[in-house]
Amino acid sequence: MSTNERNGHVYIMEESAEVKPTRRRRHSAEFKAQAIKACMQPGVSIAAVALHYRLNANLLRRWVATEEETQATAQALGAMATPGAEFVPLSLPAAQTSTATQDIVIELRRGATMVTIRWPYAAASECARWLQGWLR
Repeated sequence: MSTNERNGHVYIMEESAEVKPTRRRRHSAEFKAQAIKACMQPGVSIAAVALHYRLNANLLRRWVATEEETQATAQALGAMATPGAEFVPLSLPAAQTSTATQDIVIELRRGATMVTIRWPYAAASECARWLQGWLR
């Protein structure tokens, strides 16, 4: 045993005292879940739960924050999930083979005057050129 005196204080140290390094503890998922669940109870402080489970309060606070973030992400993904689209069959009327459906129909209005132009569907490119020139 050795003694030191500094500033009026006497320090006693046992020479045979061996300091053992502390090992990092590993906690099971069940233990973490139990501690987090205890923290989530209304009116319970994280510090009190940490003392009860012999944990560092900052470590437990980090576990709780991670769990809350995981729950928030799961809720957001659940809200974004849309139900699968269903196929809705539609019945369309039979195709008409009259000449009216084979023409391009353009209706022009100016004031009270309306002009209807019918252009053969086979000459659609010529109709497009004419319409571009007319719209300039």
